[in-house]
Amino acid sequence: MTFPPQPCEPCEPCDPPGRAVLAMPSDIDFCNAAGLLPLITAAVDQHVDQHSDDLRLLVLDLTATRFMDSQGVRLIVAVRRRLPGHTRLRVVAAPKGVPSRVLELTGLRRDVPVYDNLAEALREESRDGSERDGGERECGLG
Repeated sequence: MTFPPQPCEPCEPCDPPGRAVLAMPSDIDFCNAAGLLPLITAAVDQHVDQHSDDLRLLVLDLTATRFMDSQGVRLIVAVRRRLPGHTRLRVVAAPKGVPSRVLELTGLRRDVPVYDNLAEALREESRDGSERDGGERECGLG
């Protein structure tokens, strides 16, 4: 899912059972971070309403995000706090991108697992069948 000006509906075939992948916009900063939280929350709620399975894993995909400041970090922390206790959060960020560096500098990587690509984030969960902390196609919201 990507985040357009208004929320879009999740794509059924894109999210593997028990998992949701949300593609984040190209910039996350003071101008849009506060507006993204309700969109993410609505997408999670919509996933839960439309699927009979529990949401075990939420992946925020930052691979298309070229700029992120501390507001992006605050957004991720807020999302993590709002998720039900059985739902784990993972982040996907390009290894040499700005979001990855921001997550490293702020120490958020210690609390939220960060993966280099979406397939790796989804593969790890399916191999374990569970998370320690916290289809492989992506739908767009951004």
